[in-house]
Amino acid sequence: MANKTNAFELEVLENWFNNQDIPNLGDASGVRGSATAGSLYIALFTADPTDTGSFTNECNGTNYSGYARAAVARTSGAWAISGTTQVTNNSTITFPQSAGTSAVITHAAVCKTLAGITSTDMIIHGQLNNPLTVTSGVTPQFAAGNIIFTEE
Repeated sequence: MANKTNAFELEVLENWFNNQDIPNLGDASGVRGSATAGSLYIALFTADPTDTGSFTNECNGTNYSGYARAAVARTSGAWAISGTTQVTNNSTITFPQSAGTSAVITHAAVCKTLAGITSTDMIIHGQLNNPLTVTSGVTPQFAAGNIIFTEE
């Protein structure tokens, strides 16, 4: 069994979430952040998507009418990294208002794209500390610090 060092875990999270370079990986210039930081997309689930990156239980028009993933910028203003393994949202993340039906949201994931549903689209996932029930008229949102992802 092998594990990443704490320092490298931090560099990976900073690259993914804050668009920072990872120096000296491959050559002196390392792995560069994107020229344009862009966004990551938060997906909501009614059950654990597991490490296989399954989208079977992602919210949809059947269990949360009006659902769409929420875009969050890849910047230190949008994401806080604690220690070497924990990432939290720095500001409120708001999803579209539900137009009907209901769902109990138990998990969230960070995805590379707005609508991709292949296992390579999901980069990290986790269970919410408090499940969120979405019914007609509810606008799901997560206050700063309420979405927490922990790197293994």
